[in-house]
Amino acid sequence: MTSTVDSFADLGLSESLLKTLSEIGYETPSPIQAQCIPILLDGHDMIGMAQTGTGKTAAFALPLMESIDIKVAKPQALILTPTRELAIQVAEALQSYAKNLPGFHVLPIYGGQSYTIQLKQLARGAHVIVGTPGRVMDHLERKTLNLDNLKTLVLDEADEMLRMGFIDDVEWILEHTPEQHQTALFSATMPEQIRRVAQKYLVEPKEIKIKAATATVAAIRQVYWQVSGMHKLDALTRILEVEDDFDAAIIFVRTKTATVELADKLNARGYAAAALNGDLNQQMRERVIEQLKSGALDIVIATDVAARGIDVPRVSHVVNYDIPYDTEAYVHRIGRTGRAGRNGNAILFVAPREIRMLRTIERATRQPISPLTLPSRADITNKRVADFKGKVAEVLNAEGLDFFANIVSQIAEEQNVSAEEVAAALAMMAQEAKPLQIAGEDPAPPRPFREQRNDDRRPAFGDREPRKPRFEDRGERPRFEDRGDRPRFEDRGERSERPRFEDRPPRTERPPRPAPAGDMVRYRIDVGREHGVEVRDIVGAIANEAGIESRFIGRIGLYEESSTVELPAGMPAEAANALKRTRIRGMPINLRQDEGRPAGSFGGERKFGGGERSFDGERKFKKKPFNEC
Repeated sequence: MTSTVDSFADLGLSESLLKTLSEIGYETPSPIQAQCIPILLDGHDMIGMAQTGTGKTAAFALPLMESIDIKVAKPQALILTPTRELAIQVAEALQSYAKNLPGFHVLPIYGGQSYTIQLKQLARGAHVIVGTPGRVMDHLERKTLNLDNLKTLVLDEADEMLRMGFIDDVEWILEHTPEQHQTALFSATMPEQIRRVAQKYLVEPKEIKIKAATATVAAIRQVYWQVSGMHKLDALTRILEVEDDFDAAIIFVRTKTATVELADKLNARGYAAAALNGDLNQQMRERVIEQLKSGALDIVIATDVAARGIDVPRVSHVVNYDIPYDTEAYVHRIGRTGRAGRNGNAILFVAPREIRMLRTIERATRQPISPLTLPSRADITNKRVADFKGKVAEVLNAEGLDFFANIVSQIAEEQNVSAEEVAAALAMMAQEAKPLQIAGEDPAPPRPFREQRNDDRRPAFGDREPRKPRFEDRGERPRFEDRGDRPRFEDRGERSERPRFEDRPPRTERPPRPAPAGDMVRYRIDVGREHGVEVRDIVGAIANEAGIESRFIGRIGLYEESSTVELPAGMPAEAANALKRTRIRGMPINLRQDEGRPAGSFGGERKFGGGERSFDGERKFKKKPFNEC
C-alpha cells in the first residue's frame, strides 16, 4: 500500500463514515492513515511508527469504529493513552467520527476524575473505553470494567507510556484481555522494551513506518530573542503585538508560581490569559483548554508537565519564556504548534549564560534558530495604526453612518473646527485605553554573544600595554619601623590567652546515622525539583504512608522531573500499594522499580546484629534468622 491515496473512499470505509469525514472537512488521508486503515480493516495486528501530529488518531479510530456493534452496549475497544489530556482528545475525536452513528458511546477514564462518575457511566454502557493505564487497571481490579467483549486494543504513544513508567501496568492489562482480539501499537520510537512487548503480545503484526523525524520542527518558524536591555514581560508584549499571524499562544515557564504571576501580569495588560499547572484539578484544566479552543482565551501559561497532550489547532505561537532544561522538552514544547501540516511559530528567550543550551537545541533539531530583533517603538506604532485603519475601513463600508455624520457636522459647526479635527478627537477617544504611540525609549541593541564577537580577541603583541614592573623594580619597600602610625607589635595590647589543648573540654561526637542493611532496591518516582519537592518530603511521605522508618530508607537522588529512592528488598505488597497511591505536594509519585543501574547493598557488608531484617504484616521491621532466609 502506497502512502499516496487520493480519497478516503479508496480505503474501504463505510458510507456513513465517509459522509461524516466529508462533513468534518477531511479530504485526503495522511500517509499514516492511508497505510494503516486497510491493514486494520483486514483484522491484522499492527505496529505504527509515527510522530505526534501526523493524523494517527484517525488511523486507528476509523477502522475501530467499523467493527463496533451498536446493539451491544459493552466495551468492544480499549485505547490506552499516557495522559488524561490525550485520553480526552482521542475520545472527542471518536465522538466526532460517530456523528452519523446514533447510539454510539465512548467513555474516557483517567486519574483525577471521580470514581462515582466513571462507575455510573460504565454501568450505563460504553462501546469504546479510552483511558490511562493506572485508572484502567484500577477498574479491572475492582471488576467494574469487563473486557469479555473486547475486539480491538490500541496502545497510543507507547514510548511515552514507557518513559512515564506505565509499561508494567500496560503489560498487566494486556495479560487480562481476551486471547482473541486485534492489537495496534503506535509509537514515535521503538525502544527495546516496547519491541519486547510487541513481540510478546502481538500476533504477526504488520509494521508501518512514517519518516517524520523532524517534520514537526521543520514546519515551525524558530527564532530566539537575546534577553538584554528590557524586562522579559515588556519584550513579550512587544513581540506578540507585531506578530502578523498571531491567533493563540502557549507560553512555557519552569515553575507553577510563574504561570500564575505571568498570567496575572498579561491580564493586567489587556490579554485574555490563564495559568495551566499541576495544582489545577482536572475540571479546571479541562475548562482552560476548552476556553483556549473556543477563543475565550488567547494565551495559556503552562509548565512542561501540565501541557502534555494539548492539541489546539488555533495555537499559532509557542513562547519559551524560560529556556527548557533539555532538548527533548524543547521539541515537545514547540510541538504544540504547527501540528499536522499547520504553520507554527516558536520563540525562545535566551540569556547570555544560556547560549550553550541554544546551540545544543540547534544540534538536536538540526535546524538553525535565527535571532529575532526586538520590535521598536516605530514598529509598534505602525502596527497599531495599520490595525486602527483597518477597523475604520470596515466601519466606513458599513451602512447607517448618516446619523453619525450629521453629529460630526454639528460638532464641527458648534466648535468652529474642521471635520478632520473632530475625527482626530474621536480617534484619540477611541484609542485612549491603547494609544497608537507608546512612550519611552527603545533599549540599546544587545551585545552579540561572546562566541560572535570579533573585538574580544587578545591584542597583538605589539599592541599590548607595557608590563608592570617586577617586584624588585618597584622601589625600596619601607622598613617595618618606618610604616607611619601603625602600632608596633609590642604596643598592640595583650591578646586573650587561648586555653591549652589539655584544658579544652572534650568534643562531643555526633552519633552516626544508622545505615540501611541488607539488599536494597532502587525505585523511581515522578516528582522532582520542578515540583518543589525536597528530600525531606520524600522521606516523610514514605515513612507515613508505608510505615518505613527513615533510617531504613536508602539513598535518594533528586532530579528535575523525577527522583530515585532505595528501599529494602522484600517490601510487602501492602506497603508497595500504599506507596503507589501516595502523593507528594499533590503529585502522584507513581512508584516503580528503576530500570537503571541496580541499587547496592550499602557496601554489602552492613548487616543488622543477629540477622537480616524484613517486614512483618504491620509494616514494621523485625529480625529474621539467617537459616530462614
